[in-house]
Amino acid sequence: MENNKFVIAVYVDNKAGVLTRVTAMFTRRGFNIDALTVGETEHPEYSRITIAMKGDVYVKEQLINQLKKLLVVKKVEVLEEEPIKRELMLIKVCNKSEYRSDIMTAVDVFRASVIDYSLDGMCIEVTGSPSKIDAFVKLMQPFGILEMCRTGIVALDRGNKTLFSE
Repeated sequence: MENNKFVIAVYVDNKAGVLTRVTAMFTRRGFNIDALTVGETEHPEYSRITIAMKGDVYVKEQLINQLKKLLVVKKVEVLEEEPIKRELMLIKVCNKSEYRSDIMTAVDVFRASVIDYSLDGMCIEVTGSPSKIDAFVKLMQPFGILEMCRTGIVALDRGNKTLFSE
C-alpha cells in the first residue's frame, strides 16, 4: 500500500441514519474519502464500513479518534498490513465486430464475465484488486467505454484475526 493510503474498517450499528452520521463527521472535519463501502456483517445487528483514504499519520489518528467518539461506532481499526482488497466493476463497452475478439480475449485474461451482450454493447463484470480493475479500464478505453460503475474497496485482514478477536 502506498505510504499515504490506508484502509479503515468500522463496525457500526445496523440502523437507519448511521451512515449519514459517520459521513457527516468526515464532512465537518474536511476529510476526503477515496472509496467507501458498507454492508451487513456476519452479525445482522452490525454493518461494516470500509473506508479507503489518503493522509499522513496525523490525519489517520485524527480520523480514528473522531470515529471512536460516535455512539453508533462499535469498533474502528486500520488494516495495517497489506489487507486482502477486492472491488467489483461493471463496465459497458462498444461491441463493434472489429473489436469483439480483442475484448473477449481481455475478458478471458482478466477472468471477467460478459453479463449482457447485444449487437451494439457488451456489459462485463470484473472482480479483483483495485490495480486489476484499473488495468482492465485502461485496456478497454480504446474500444469505447459507454458506462461503468465500481463498488469501491472491500477489505479484510489476512489470517484468522478479526476486528473483535482482540
